[in-house]
Amino acid sequence: MKINITPAAILFDMDGLMIDSESAVLQCWVEAAAQHGMTLDDELLHAMVGLHEKLAFKLLCERMPESEALVLAHSTDRLYQTRVAAGLPLKAGIMPLLTWLTSLGIPKAVATSTRRDRAEIKLKQSGLIMHFPLVVTGSDIEHPKPAPDIYLLAAKRLGVEPTHCIVLEDSEPGVRAALAAGMTPIQVPDLKQPSEAVRELGHCIVGSLAEAHTLLKPILQPQP
Repeated sequence: MKINITPAAILFDMDGLMIDSESAVLQCWVEAAAQHGMTLDDELLHAMVGLHEKLAFKLLCERMPESEALVLAHSTDRLYQTRVAAGLPLKAGIMPLLTWLTSLGIPKAVATSTRRDRAEIKLKQSGLIMHFPLVVTGSDIEHPKPAPDIYLLAAKRLGVEPTHCIVLEDSEPGVRAALAAGMTPIQVPDLKQPSEAVRELGHCIVGSLAEAHTLLKPILQPQP
């Protein structure tokens, strides 16, 4: 599938797209549940992939009393904070892509549902921060993905029209947020493959960041 716009900016999700963090988050949920004598089924775990923490907590509360969900969420957060402090690996292909875009002078921003303090730690530890003069987080908006707020705010702060933005995302909520903002998403699925309903949205879906890189080359460096 071709991209039909020449972008004025490219916006990046963070977890699961640039940083290999989603599997670590799920492991922390499982470990925390085991510590408290609970079990979380795979359906629930995968449903939480890509969700803002408030929405993930809402899902938990549909399965258990709020008091138990609070204990589990706090334990998971502590475990994950330890993982973050130790450093999380990057997704394959992200640094070549960012280095290339930076060399072209293409405006870029991070638009992540993660709260600001944790997002900044991840970006600094991973070395990604040098490529992003603008970082918009879940702390900056009222309505998280799949609402378009975070992407609209990123475009506004970059001074570009939303319709001139390409978004790189791994999750369904992120793709729906980008589309709702009037942007052009390229999805690079991580742990969760797109459902048929997501595929019917008609956006580009690629198997890796390297494929996304290849897809972007003709529109950012047109051949004579």
